[in-house]
Amino acid sequence: MKKIISLALTVLLSFACCAVFAGCGEKDGNSKDKKFKVGICQLAQHEALDAATEGFKAALVDKLGKDNVEFDLQNAAGDSATCATIVNQFVADSADLIMANATPALQAAAAATADIPIVGTSVSHFGIALDIDNFTDTTGINVTGTSDLVSLKDQSAAFKEILPDVKKVGIVYCSAEANSKYQAVEMNKELTALGYTVKDFTFADSNDIATVVTTACDECDALYIPTDNTAASNAEIIDNIASPAGVPIFAGEGGICSGCGIATLSIKYYDIGYQAGVMAAEILKDGKDITKMAVQNPEKFEKVFSKERCEKLNIKVPDTFSELK
Repeated sequence: MKKIISLALTVLLSFACCAVFAGCGEKDGNSKDKKFKVGICQLAQHEALDAATEGFKAALVDKLGKDNVEFDLQNAAGDSATCATIVNQFVADSADLIMANATPALQAAAAATADIPIVGTSVSHFGIALDIDNFTDTTGINVTGTSDLVSLKDQSAAFKEILPDVKKVGIVYCSAEANSKYQAVEMNKELTALGYTVKDFTFADSNDIATVVTTACDECDALYIPTDNTAASNAEIIDNIASPAGVPIFAGEGGICSGCGIATLSIKYYDIGYQAGVMAAEILKDGKDITKMAVQNPEKFEKVFSKERCEKLNIKVPDTFSELK
């Protein structure tokens, strides 16, 4: 009997040891150098969004190692429906994380999955984009990221500083972009409070930009264009209308300003993309709870102006503005 009990204990101990070592090996294998699949949906190709994507990729490579992350970068060419197609493919491919670059990409990703972590960037207002009431700084769902919105009160103050004598201001934006509409509504309030007469001019897509901008230039002394992806992608068209008409444009971000504006409050899109990448690494590597990760806003901005356009329009630039590079 003693021999039987002893043999049984030996067998049990052997199984226990094997299970322990097997468990250790399994844990080791999961934590070592996992290669993460990251899908990147970028709404359109233009300077600001390109820089944000590059910053995002650089951060993940820095934090995870270049051999531990695989990127699938897809460009939607400015089409919201294509964003949906792209992110649905990421979901089908079981991506570990989706980066959504710009508002329509974020909206498409959020509609496509409630499980895969989504990190957005170049999004002006996450609450507006995702239709979240009483939004503070966390979404409470599988979405977080970085905003590109500089305070609209600061923007209106800078507008007043460089264009104090204009009377009527046209706000030009794409009606299909929820964040652009939000900025337009808020900027209308800010500029009206400063004594300007303000009117909105909206275009549905790139096909009617020229017509809308022409009308706005005919009716207004100056224009304001918020951070708007469709406008950014068509800045040359806007410039070809506004410059000959002698109508200055204050832009919501640096890319639009480079293409058609006289001044803006500039942020670095590479930086907000990089910060989004840092957040993505914390989710993938450290297991951070995305539902509790606060959306982050730009920490710094600079008042900049286009020397060429300001000289052409005889605009006196205050000393507080630096030349746009």
